[in-house]
Parts: sequence; structure tokens; C-alpha cells
Amino acid sequence: MHDHDHDHGQEPLPDIALRVKAPESLLVDKGLVDPAALDAIVDHYEHKVGPRNGARVVARAWSNPAYRERLLADATAAISELGYTGGQGEHMIAVENGPGVHNLVVCTLCSCYPWPVLGLPPVWYKSSAYRSRAVIDPRGVLAEFGTVLDAETEVRVWDSTAEIRYLVIPERPEGTNDLDEAQLAVLVTRDGMIGTSRL
Repeated sequence: MHDHDHDHGQEPLPDIALRVKAPESLLVDKGLVDPAALDAIVDHYEHKVGPRNGARVVARAWSNPAYRERLLADATAAISELGYTGGQGEHMIAVENGPGVHNLVVCTLCSCYPWPVLGLPPVWYKSSAYRSRAVIDPRGVLAEFGTVLDAETEVRVWDSTAEIRYLVIPERPEGTNDLDEAQLAVLVTRDGMIGTSRL
């Protein structure tokens, strides 16, 4: 597994991906679609729009106790306060890491994922290896991502569905009390909001 941020070890494309790839290749071959433009769109949603939105939600929760309470009580409403709504984000639940608790999100059936706050799901999130092992051996999966937890820390695994999607609120790092919301948002990563890393 553990093929995030690089391509080696990637498993073969599933049938649905092959069915998408076929017309995409045809459109590129006929000159109707620029592959660089497609790559730019995917990059935009995967690395810029989505994760930045989620990072802003987390930073607001870290710096504003009233917003944090609203986020934990009704994540969909609190996230929409910042303008992040739409498909794949209609029913959100925020779960919070803290001393003795670490949350991990998976979709065991497919790849349900909160697009408005995280963008497109990474390849590893959709892989059958992650989807099955995150439930069976969450500590082992976390260790493969470099997140080694002590035995006393409880790992809670949340299974996203077509109806409900989860956002992990990482634990605020020590020594960040002097940072403003924008500076805090820079510290938050996509993987932290899935739970595969601490931040």
C-alpha cells in the first residue's frame, strides 16, 4: 500500500477507472482535450482548492472556541459558514483528535470523500488495500504513513458513506498560540484531516 505522494506500487486501475480512461484517451487523441489542462484541473482540486478549504476550517476551530463547538455539534452548518458547500459535503461530521484519541477516516465500500473541504481523494484512499486494512489494522496502516501511536492512544476508525462524510480535526500543535488563523492553516495537511498523519 503506502503509495501516497509517489507512483510506485500503484495497483492496476479498477474497471470504472478504465471506463473513464478510455473516453478520456479518445478525446485527447482527437485533439479535443488538452491532457495538460486535465492535469491542471485535477491538481487544482486535489492540492489547492479542497485541502486549503479544510485547513481553513481546522484553523478556525483551533483559534475560535465558539466555532469549534459549532463544528463539533453540526459540522455541515459550521463548514458552510465559511462558504464550503456542495456535492459530497452535504452531511459532514467533524471528529477531533486529542490526548489519548486519534481518528482515522476510510470508506470501506468505495471512496466517499468530502470534496468541498478536501478536494479529490488521493489514489491510496481509494485503494482496496487502504479500505480493508484501515479497519482491520489501523495502527499498522498509520505506522506505514509514519504516524506511530503509543499503546494507550485509542484509534477510532470512521467509515464514510454516501450519506455521511467525516473531517478529522487534528490536535493543535504546541507553541502555536502566537499564530493567526492564516498561519495556522498552513500547518494543516490533507492527510491530517483524513487522520493518516497528526497534522
